[in-house]
Amino acid sequence: MLLVVAHSRPARRDLRNVCRAHDDCVVRRFGRAALLSWTEFAAFQALRLHEKHGLDVQLERVVPFEPADAPDHVQEAADTYEDRDHPSTPYARFASGRDLPAPDEMRGADL
Repeated sequence: MLLVVAHSRPARRDLRNVCRAHDDCVVRRFGRAALLSWTEFAAFQALRLHEKHGLDVQLERVVPFEPADAPDHVQEAADTYEDRDHPSTPYARFASGRDLPAPDEMRGADL
């Protein structure tokens, strides 16, 4: 997918117009950003915006995140944490004393 982020008011207006006129290539809209399908037509629309607005339009290639993309210990930590008895317990306190990764360990580790 393509992520198109519009940083200026005119760029946001034109992104909104592209999304309305060509909703067949829009996967999802987020106000000043939109996910476009991975097609030549969507790339054409994104490049048009970038050509017109320059640095006010940011383009990124996005790959969907699947649960299987995370390491097993992160998946296990998420599953265990969501099955906790007290929903108000913060993860750091919950993980303390258990064989689960600490929040600081996960913050510093790249996927």
